Amino acid sequence: MEIRIELPGVRLGIVEADNVQVVLVDPELAREVEDVCQRKRQEFTVESLAFAEPVRAVRTMFRMWGMDPSKYRPSSEALLRRVVQGKGLYRISNIVDVCNISSIETGWPYGLYDTSHVWPPITFRHGARGESYERVGKEMWHVEGRPVLVDAEGPFGSPISDSTRTMIRESTRDVRMVIYAPAPVSEEALNDAMARVAERLVRFGKAGATRSHAIEFLSPQ
Repeated sequence: MEIRIELPGVRLGIVEADNVQVVLVDPELAREVEDVCQRKRQEFTVESLAFAEPVRAVRTMFRMWGMDPSKYRPSSEALLRRVVQGKGLYRISNIVDVCNISSIETGWPYGLYDTSHVWPPITFRHGARGESYERVGKEMWHVEGRPVLVDAEGPFGSPISDSTRTMIRESTRDVRMVIYAPAPVSEEALNDAMARVAERLVRFGKAGATRSHAIEFLSPQ
């Protein structure tokens, strides 16, 4: 999956997995989810979370895009706040759980998409006037002026909330995960994050094959 980046301050990590098996409950993964959540509850309080380096870096990235991260909270920060408050993560399926625990580990927003419902070319840009999509489990998300992934059929995902069109279903077989990493993140750190996702998609999602690569914003000449 190639993505044209039109917004500054971000590096995208792309992890593709083929022939995954989507299940609602995976006991081994459930234990790993609880272990990761427990570590984050020990590491942060609700008050200290705002001062964590990854949270601050993502908030800076949002401000570069003209977004107020206190009003439109990055998905990673929203997940971390739930965990630190003792509410735990939403449990949807093994593939979604892999996405969520990987996001709270790094503190960066992750997006997760069913490849069969995404149609290239794909661009990461500000939403245009009148653009919107139905959010997963929520109301319509109006994306004008907000960071959004857009394919040939229109907007479908963002580092805040993804769409029902491209969400993971039990019938999903091929998935693409997008890591929205702040630009100062090192190549090594982003590669490590992608490798962790790929390993989990194989171990818990029985992925037949995985591929990973990073995409950077290129300033106009």
